[in-house]
Amino acid sequence: MSTYLPTLKQLQYLVALREYGHFGRAAEACFVTQSTLSAGLRELESLIGITLVERTRRVVRFTPLGEKITDKAIRVLREAEELSGMARAAGKPLSGELRMGVIPTIAPFLLPRILPRIRNDWPELKLYLREETSRSACESLHHGQVDCVLLALPYACGDVEAAALFEDRLFVAFPHNERTDLPELVSADAIDESRLLLLEDGHCLKDHALAACNRPELRAEAAMLGTSLHTLVQMVDNGLGVTLLPEMALKAGILDGTAIEARPLDADNPARRIALVWRKGSPREKDFQLLADVLRDVSPVHAPQRAVA
Repeated sequence: MSTYLPTLKQLQYLVALREYGHFGRAAEACFVTQSTLSAGLRELESLIGITLVERTRRVVRFTPLGEKITDKAIRVLREAEELSGMARAAGKPLSGELRMGVIPTIAPFLLPRILPRIRNDWPELKLYLREETSRSACESLHHGQVDCVLLALPYACGDVEAAALFEDRLFVAFPHNERTDLPELVSADAIDESRLLLLEDGHCLKDHALAACNRPELRAEAAMLGTSLHTLVQMVDNGLGVTLLPEMALKAGILDGTAIEARPLDADNPARRIALVWRKGSPREKDFQLLADVLRDVSPVHAPQRAVA
């Protein structure tokens, strides 16, 4: 067998470059300098005798063969990760390194409850966190950059297993005393579409909120301005409109110090489902199920669900 084989590190650089389309951002994702990443890719191209990437000042463009080799590299890295996972799974449960993706509408509200419990119950686990939108988190999962993702369902994340954790109900948030006529349960029909503030595209909570309201015109009329839930809260507190907030954010105190009132949304499906997802067939499934048990126990909202979705 030839001793001149690409290294896993070189393949990681190649996959990261295609994902980010930028040498600097790819290097940052790989925790190396841009010069290190560039040198690694040049070595890879020299090793196999093929140009994989066309470099210009403005554009990073993969050659047709470079695209095919990158697709193969993703599969090789996934197999290598599963090999490592098999070894970890044979050792102590929830020990060693575990990389978890978390979406922005969950991370600031649930992680403060999770992390102290994990440190206490599983001191040998080194949990590395990566906050990304749902789409990016699922891509990271299938590229082997994370082992599991804390996600809100429904969301099409590909060929994954999912452990359902709990339901996170949606609330209508509005300036105090602005709508004194609203009932304790706010119907979606009572929401003024011209004043509805939602997260910008890329956040699955926007889609969950619109689906729960079941009013197609909201997608066209709503002002999708917020980059985060905290930004939306500030807008509402300044009288710019109303928004929809998940219960976990309310339990975490996102409205503290504001003059905002929040009431439950009255709808057929007024909640998103929080779940832990991982690649189907992962050798660390038992670890993920143990982690899911911890997440259920620290749930800030509704009674835990123990079924696997």
